[in-house]
Amino acid sequence: MKNYKIAVVPGDGIGPEVMDEAVKVLKRVAEIDGGMSFSFTTYPWGCQYYLENHEMMPADGLDILKQYDAILLGAVGYPGVPDHVSLRDLLLRIRHDFDQYINLRPIKLLRGAPCPLEGMGPEEINMTFIRENSEGEYSGSGAWLYKDKPEEVVIQNSVFSRKGTERVIRYAYELAHKTHQTLTNVSKGNALNYSMVFWDQIFDEVGKEYPDVKTYKLMVDAASMFMVKDPKRFQVVVASNLFGDILTDLGAAIAGGMGLAAGANLNPDRTFPSMFEPIHGSAPDIAGQGISNPLASVWAVSQLLDFLGYEDWGKKVIDAIEKMLVEKIALTPDLGGKASTSECGTALAAILN
Repeated sequence: MKNYKIAVVPGDGIGPEVMDEAVKVLKRVAEIDGGMSFSFTTYPWGCQYYLENHEMMPADGLDILKQYDAILLGAVGYPGVPDHVSLRDLLLRIRHDFDQYINLRPIKLLRGAPCPLEGMGPEEINMTFIRENSEGEYSGSGAWLYKDKPEEVVIQNSVFSRKGTERVIRYAYELAHKTHQTLTNVSKGNALNYSMVFWDQIFDEVGKEYPDVKTYKLMVDAASMFMVKDPKRFQVVVASNLFGDILTDLGAAIAGGMGLAAGANLNPDRTFPSMFEPIHGSAPDIAGQGISNPLASVWAVSQLLDFLGYEDWGKKVIDAIEKMLVEKIALTPDLGGKASTSECGTALAAILN
């Protein structure tokens, strides 16, 4: 039997609540399968830890996490801790130092899920975003000069390396080639005359190796418009760190809401553990009430199973979520139901077989 060591970082707000249900579903999968098992270790890192210890995680936190096969992250952020501290000193630090350069976000409208776009169904909204996850606009490079003086200047650099840009674009081409789908490149080369011109150049260079992949190019503003007006045109999409972040939140809004939005932070080389998370944030306004939607965290579990090579179980988890949505089984208030977070997770685990 293969045992996988999973580090659980529940984080802040509703993070611990939804992570409990993610773990519950993984345990149920292992119980049914019989050929794998999971051992979980929970680390109480996040904003409360910061307020007590003046750091989001201990100095040797990455060394601790390095020994695991995968990481489950709940949510990061809470009032009283600046957002740039909570994000950069935990989530972004793990992404960067573990070279999780692929952010894989499915934008898929499941049957039974709400959609704010009139006349759109699952056939129209089914795309996969490949977002560069380790550099670009989120590289953290810059300077703050003459702070609090009249001549104050802030410089924020975007860092695009050939290696970093090429590998994320190649990953997107490989996925489009494997799935026989189109690939859309999202850029802003008309205004960002260095970074995005370079990005577009690499997209064209790598594309010569994939003559079978049909490609499209869109400016990020046009892409945001078409995601609302004509989402069917998108299948595989590749974008930089910032553009991918913004567009996938828009995607979550049209594909059932943030309670159904998951993301995988992948180190495809497997030299470091990959990390899987719901992307809805810590929602401190409802924390502790037991009404948060755990389905995004369960979708992240599906991505984890896919990455470990259990694609059949990954699909079964998504099928179970879809069954709950269609038949309105134990849904939380955000989806029109009355179930608690725990009841929702328990119902989903019971559907699996």
